[in-house]
Amino acid sequence: MMRIGLVGCGHIGAAHAHAITELAAAGLVEADLSATFDTDPARAERFAERFGARAFPDLDGLVGAVDVLWICTWTSGHASAVRAAADAGRAVFCEKPLGRNLAEAESVAVALAAVPHQVGLVLRAAPVFGELRRRLASGEHGRVLAAVFRDDQYFPVRGTYRSSWRGEVEHAGGGTLLEHSIHDVDLLRWMLGEPEQVSASVAGRFGYAGIDDVAAVSLAFPDGATAQLTSVWHQVTARESSRRLEVFCEDALLWTDDDNLGPLRVERSEGTDLVPGERPEWADRLAVAPEHRDALSLYAAPTKRFLDGLAAGRPGAPSAEEALAAHRIVDAAYRSAAAGGAPVGYGLG
Repeated sequence: MMRIGLVGCGHIGAAHAHAITELAAAGLVEADLSATFDTDPARAERFAERFGARAFPDLDGLVGAVDVLWICTWTSGHASAVRAAADAGRAVFCEKPLGRNLAEAESVAVALAAVPHQVGLVLRAAPVFGELRRRLASGEHGRVLAAVFRDDQYFPVRGTYRSSWRGEVEHAGGGTLLEHSIHDVDLLRWMLGEPEQVSASVAGRFGYAGIDDVAAVSLAFPDGATAQLTSVWHQVTARESSRRLEVFCEDALLWTDDDNLGPLRVERSEGTDLVPGERPEWADRLAVAPEHRDALSLYAAPTKRFLDGLAAGRPGAPSAEEALAAHRIVDAAYRSAAAGGAPVGYGLG
């Protein structure tokens, strides 16, 4: 039985805690959420009571009592928590982004590389994106010509998130592009490959110093394909998180406006197919209300994959090195924006 310690008991920590405990209750993993720690001790106590764990007053105490750390702190807390886990030889699931900037992310990635680990780029587990990637890789619709990705949500210092730290650059490092759309950058790279050039503009319209709430990024690929990403944090609280991805190929337009099950729409000369995403075969065993099962599965699937891999001695995916590639693209985008949108060679100084 693997003992799991949750570090960071906020919104995303709750999502992961539910995934771990529901998988364990269903007998789908041999693991126990046994410890919690948070910089707010009262919050760690509340989580411990809620999930049947023990709250620790300090990180070192938690590290000594568990086998695996689930790191869900604000971004500035990742480095110290990962180093503490790695120094003790503990496996780590670390939320994204790895760090507040590229240098910090590289430091975290080095520490993660020393232990079994996985990074919380959970959208790779979404069935709709897995199906889209499979079709692009197969070449069945011809070459990719262009991708258009729009990602928006309300500014996450309110509503469900209630997290003031996302408006504080010392904790978050950046805004919509780094904190939210690193998922999108990772997906575009995962599906389309390595870009060779990045250009971007960013803006902070709501007055949070150093926190961008509008970002427009253009990626150019060696084969001539392009991708455009628009990422926005706004004030429309009815729109919690909305993504629309369109990929134009020579013989089809593939698109979805749901970032979990889809469906994926495939428009060809012969007509349009709707391809529904397939739920994990074990999802019905989760003892949650049907209307919450699909959302929980998006976190439960990578959780199960990581814990199954630990039990079998397999590496987690995505790895820190894969996550770091997305950080390098984001860093190039910020550098381009700082230079007035001038193109920046990906991976170059």
